[in-house]
Amino acid sequence: MTWGFVTCGPNEALVVSGCCYNKPLLVPGGRAFVWPTIQCVQRISLNTMTLQVDSPTVYTSQGVPISVTGIAQVKIQGQNEEMLMAACEQFLGKSDQEIQHIALATLEGHQRAIMGSMTVEEIYRDRKKFSKQVFEVASSDLVNMGITVVSYTLKDIRDEEGYLKSLGMARTAEVKRDARIGEAEARKDAQIKEAMAEEERMAARFLNDTEIAKAQRDFEIKKAAYDVEVQTKKAEAEMAYELQAAKTKQRIKEEQMQIKVVERTQEIAVQDQEIQRKEKELEAMVRRPAEAEKFRLEKMAEANRLRVVMEAEAEAESLRLRGEAEAFAVQAKAKAEAEQMSKKAEAFKEYREAAMVEMLLETLPKMAAEVAAPLSQAKKITMVSAGNGEVGAAKLTGEVLQIVTKVPEMVKNMTGVDIMKVHLANFK
Repeated sequence: MTWGFVTCGPNEALVVSGCCYNKPLLVPGGRAFVWPTIQCVQRISLNTMTLQVDSPTVYTSQGVPISVTGIAQVKIQGQNEEMLMAACEQFLGKSDQEIQHIALATLEGHQRAIMGSMTVEEIYRDRKKFSKQVFEVASSDLVNMGITVVSYTLKDIRDEEGYLKSLGMARTAEVKRDARIGEAEARKDAQIKEAMAEEERMAARFLNDTEIAKAQRDFEIKKAAYDVEVQTKKAEAEMAYELQAAKTKQRIKEEQMQIKVVERTQEIAVQDQEIQRKEKELEAMVRRPAEAEKFRLEKMAEANRLRVVMEAEAEAESLRLRGEAEAFAVQAKAKAEAEQMSKKAEAFKEYREAAMVEMLLETLPKMAAEVAAPLSQAKKITMVSAGNGEVGAAKLTGEVLQIVTKVPEMVKNMTGVDIMKVHLANFK
């Protein structure tokens, strides 16, 4: 056995004894740490035990022998430490059968003692009292052994001498006698009540017949009076009916005449409505479509006029905006050219005549391209010749060159610089 923890279930208890303990350690349904060889571990069962307690041929206080069988539920109390210790002292090391035998012998002795102190009638008629006495006496004795009596019930009572049977027969005879007496009394009461009921029935019948005859007489008298009244009312009703029928016929004739007048009036109204309908139909089919067509044509003419006016106004507005845009462009271009000329003038002053000539010479190809640009965009050119000059491409080239040859003169007029002289001087 190695040292360590030892566990047990809730239906048993551990008893640890030996070193470190002055008295055994009791652990119901748990665990304990055990050192081997120096400590000892034992187990005791806490299960409930069912015992059948038989007590055959026991003489009661009257000397009548009877046999009794009781059922008891007992167990070792594990929650009370003193009772568990007492149980360990009494039963530790014993088997469950040995423990059951000891408890059964104790219960059987107490059961026999209680049987001897009571009569058969007390035991037979008051089983609860007998079971309570056995439970209390046995519990006070078994508790010293650490055993608790959970319950005790008287199961059976037997009598070999026929004493219980005699008690039953006497009681049965008494019950039968009481039953016969009760039945006779019940039959007598029933016959008396039946006669009284018959008498009351006949009296009620005679009274009822009298009331019926009286009611019949009153009915005949009232019926005769009612018949006279009914006949009178019937005659009056017939006369009133005839009068009312005549009045109704007259009213029907008047209503019929009134209906004819209304029908005639309705026919006239229908004819008037038909005339109005035809007029409206004529108006809707002829007059209204003509007016609608006229209105449509007028609106279309008005729309065309408005469209033309609006197109003219839009064109005028477009021309005005275009003119303003072109004027603004010309103004902006003029301003830009003026700024450019101003800058060129400053550049002319800074670089003198040589630089100006150099810049003009660099610009001449661009000027020639600008002069020829309109001609390059033209799809068709018609030229008229007097017959004494060039024609065709030579004529166009000559005119472009003629325009370019006038550039030095234009430069001289604008800047006062003679390009030819400055160029010749630089060349020399």
